[in-house]
Amino acid sequence: MNGSRIAAVGHYQPARVLTNEDLAGMVDTSDEWITSRVGIRTRHIAGPDEPVDELAAHAAAKALASAGLAPEDIDLVLVATSTAIDRSPNMAARVAARLGIPSPAAMDINVVCAGFTHALATADHAVRAGSSTRALVIGADKMSDVTDWTDRTTCVLVGDGAGAAVVEASAEPGIGPVLWGSVPEMGHAVRIEGQPARFAQEGQSVYRWATTRLPAIARAACERAGYAPQDLAGVVLHQANLRIIEPLAQKLGAVDAVVARDVTESGNTSAASIPLAFSKLVEQGRISSGDPVLLFGFGGNLSYAGQVVRCP
Repeated sequence: MNGSRIAAVGHYQPARVLTNEDLAGMVDTSDEWITSRVGIRTRHIAGPDEPVDELAAHAAAKALASAGLAPEDIDLVLVATSTAIDRSPNMAARVAARLGIPSPAAMDINVVCAGFTHALATADHAVRAGSSTRALVIGADKMSDVTDWTDRTTCVLVGDGAGAAVVEASAEPGIGPVLWGSVPEMGHAVRIEGQPARFAQEGQSVYRWATTRLPAIARAACERAGYAPQDLAGVVLHQANLRIIEPLAQKLGAVDAVVARDVTESGNTSAASIPLAFSKLVEQGRISSGDPVLLFGFGGNLSYAGQVVRCP
């Protein structure tokens, strides 16, 4: 085998929906203020009895079922998350236990909002190197656990959820080479820290970085995979803010691509946002099997990672 591919995807969101009108009753905000600044209208919020690994396991089970696979077919579990409360057992081990995966390598990857694309690249490398046959790659975050619900600048952004992909060996590469990196000296611009841990960010710094620096990096990720932006059928960026997604997609030049805008109904779900939005596009039939799709994550640590994948 010369490469790896995404065999199937799945996603999961908690049942509770928090609207902008609901938030207006909690903090000094309004539907108009939120939609005009970030484009979000609703978000899903997990309850106290819905931990991160439960969200992740639901999405992973859906991906496995879609691929027609059993838990014992998986030998590597990677969970991208930045909202794990406990150090051990990690989320990957907890998900493996929930699903009955017998003896996988189980690792968490914390690159915040770029976590899923980092984890997908790691799975691709492992499969192509022969150390894994089939990997389960999950992005899952419960941002509501690390949110200050009295801070209107951050509480209007966040949502909870999970997305997953099954990655397996293939004769033809279906996952392009990753382009990844970071700006460590600006890592303070997005934070989840303190006791208790709380999400905070320097919104203007992140906005300027994302809209000025990232378009060229996203184009370079396409070039590394052998595609021009206009060849793309889909673009799934980290669902941070509609005012970041739309100009970034426009500057990228993917003129014929379906651009994911799941942020409007899901909010910013951090590491879950890309697989969640990607899985919805597949489920809705808005992209077709074999279509080239750019997945591009960015955010915490001011890290970024992107690759062009073939739609399962």
